Amino acid sequence: MMKKAFSIAAVLVLSFVLLGAGLGQENKPKMRQEIIKLKYIDREEIRLVLSTFLSPYGRISPTEKSGLLTISDIPENVEKILAVIRELDVKPADIQFTIQLILASTEGDPGRPDELGKDDPLIRELRSLLNFKFFYPLDSSFIRALDREYSEVTMGREAELRLDLKPKYIKEDKEDVIQVEARLSKIFPVAYAPGATQTQSPYSSMTLLTSNFTMKSGDKTVVGVSKLDGGDKGLILI
Repeated sequence: MMKKAFSIAAVLVLSFVLLGAGLGQENKPKMRQEIIKLKYIDREEIRLVLSTFLSPYGRISPTEKSGLLTISDIPENVEKILAVIRELDVKPADIQFTIQLILASTEGDPGRPDELGKDDPLIRELRSLLNFKFFYPLDSSFIRALDREYSEVTMGREAELRLDLKPKYIKEDKEDVIQVEARLSKIFPVAYAPGATQTQSPYSSMTLLTSNFTMKSGDKTVVGVSKLDGGDKGLILI
């Protein structure tokens, strides 16, 4: 009698479990799947953003070496994710900078080109802020950089200076701005001992100044000042 009762109880429990599993499958929402090929943005970078829109049923699966994302979720969430991709996966901004290098000195230098105009508002500001009296143009150049990518340009009379820039384009409601990382370095040849084997680049570099700043399109700003010759001269990057 006891054995028979145990068998009936086991059947009832098993039936309950199977019935519960069947109800869970019937309640699963309708799903939508899309396969997207990214053109510009890194898939791992955007994947972190997109995951915030997923429901408990949603999945975002990258495909190795192809730049594809497989998106599976309820239809309204997939539509939101596609809208975010359209907004973020765009061609990087192409930004052009005009660069000026100015040599500042406490004493005049007859061998230099004409001094920069004293009527220039920026030069007047530099005179009031720095302990230099004379400002001479050393070099100027243009540099184009893509959003969030490094670009470099060589400057100086003997190409002894290198400027590295990395802009970050930020779209704001009122006016777009650009955050910039800048580094100015001096390049010089490496001196090897006689008979030594050259196992590295024949040139080395020394950082003169680094700066992080924000500017708007059309702005003119002083990036930084590097003092030379014990402070009697300075190299100003604009």
